Amino acid sequence: MTPGPSRPTDSGASARPPTTGAPTAGLAARLDRIPVVTPAHRRWVGLLGFLFVFDLVDLNSFAYAAPALRAEWGLSIGGVGAITSAGFVGMFFGAIAGGRLSDRIGRRPVLIGAVFFYSLFSLLSALATGPLMLGGLRILTGFGLQAMTGVLLVWVSEMFPRPLRGRYQALLLAIGLAGVPIAAWVARLVVPMGPDTWRWIFVVGALGAVGGVVALRTLPESIRWCAAHGRTGDPRQEELVARLEAQAEEKTGQPLPAPVADRPVVPGKLTELLRGATLRKTVVAAAACVFLILSFYGFSSWVPTLLVERGYSTAESLTYSSILAIAAVPGALLALPVIDRFERKTVILVLEVVVAVLLLLFGLIDHPAAIIVCGFGAAMLMQTGVATLYTYIAEVFPLHLRGLGSGIANGSGRLAGVLGGFLVAALYTGTGLAGVFTYLALAALLMGLVMALFGERTTNRRLEDIERS
Repeated sequence: MTPGPSRPTDSGASARPPTTGAPTAGLAARLDRIPVVTPAHRRWVGLLGFLFVFDLVDLNSFAYAAPALRAEWGLSIGGVGAITSAGFVGMFFGAIAGGRLSDRIGRRPVLIGAVFFYSLFSLLSALATGPLMLGGLRILTGFGLQAMTGVLLVWVSEMFPRPLRGRYQALLLAIGLAGVPIAAWVARLVVPMGPDTWRWIFVVGALGAVGGVVALRTLPESIRWCAAHGRTGDPRQEELVARLEAQAEEKTGQPLPAPVADRPVVPGKLTELLRGATLRKTVVAAAACVFLILSFYGFSSWVPTLLVERGYSTAESLTYSSILAIAAVPGALLALPVIDRFERKTVILVLEVVVAVLLLLFGLIDHPAAIIVCGFGAAMLMQTGVATLYTYIAEVFPLHLRGLGSGIANGSGRLAGVLGGFLVAALYTGTGLAGVFTYLALAALLMGLVMALFGERTTNRRLEDIERS
């Protein structure tokens, strides 16, 4: 498999040589001096947001199908936990494999290939005849989902302007998170219609393949990745950077600053992530992802099932879950005014302290108002934290190992999700809802503390400066 060529098909200002700086400056250095989001960037946001929507639909599909499957297949709470964990097994391997492949063969082919991969197995999940088959298909779906997510975030960190990286990561996540209420409301509409209607949730998740077809024609390779691998001879890459520069100068009304040359990027090995300052970054990012998955997916994946266990009907549970799912989009949008203004690790600490309190209240107060207010608040602020942490992870690793480092961090979280699925089931059996939500609150608090005490400063810093710190 070889990396696809850059395809700078975005329309806009005519490509022309930059008016400022050395004409032979490296493409990555020229890209780094662009201070604004151009029309080309905005088109990429639309495309990547579409891909993210169906990634999130698929990621949440089983959670909303689970109450119906319990009734039709006689699944126990432990069975729900096993299938939930199966998806995380796939995500663990997808994060590692997708990240490493993207470092070797390019961001673009892995990102697009992963979209087709998860879409195929989502569609096949709609044909599952039993728990064992569905669990196997969720492993394969999870593999593609996490491979796409990790590489997409890395691509954005490498192709968007430094002062706006966090804001546009958050905006992309907000667009993608529309997939959560889509999955919830599709489930709310079709599941009560009768047996086997839950299968349509997985069919909707497969529609991401439509965006994959568009990406094949319009999404370019990461300029930074090409520069790091000496693949800057393609005139279409020069044309793309020149177009971005021209659009930026037209928007700002002034010449761009001179590009700052950087040292050459050398090939990296896995062992580099396991020593010195890079080891600390790897451990911190991985630990934060572990606690994120334990708290975030422990809550979002289990709420529909746990509400039924609390005595609500399946329809009532899906109604509440659908309302809470609406919090996803405003939660990510809430990051926009703060993510590039304040230090990311400080933002995460404040958010996770509030989330921990809301999770405790949600679990301890059995009242519809508490379910709506505390659940909505927790779900919303969790997504603000996800947007901030995802931005951080895509920034903190050196370029030549960014895909692998991000994959290890995200994969560690997904591996924890395997344990988390069984842990929630065991805690509920042994201690009830109070024990489950105390555990979820503790996980959220630990995520905030790890980032505040040991995280790297990344806000508004050049990726190359973060690499050297």
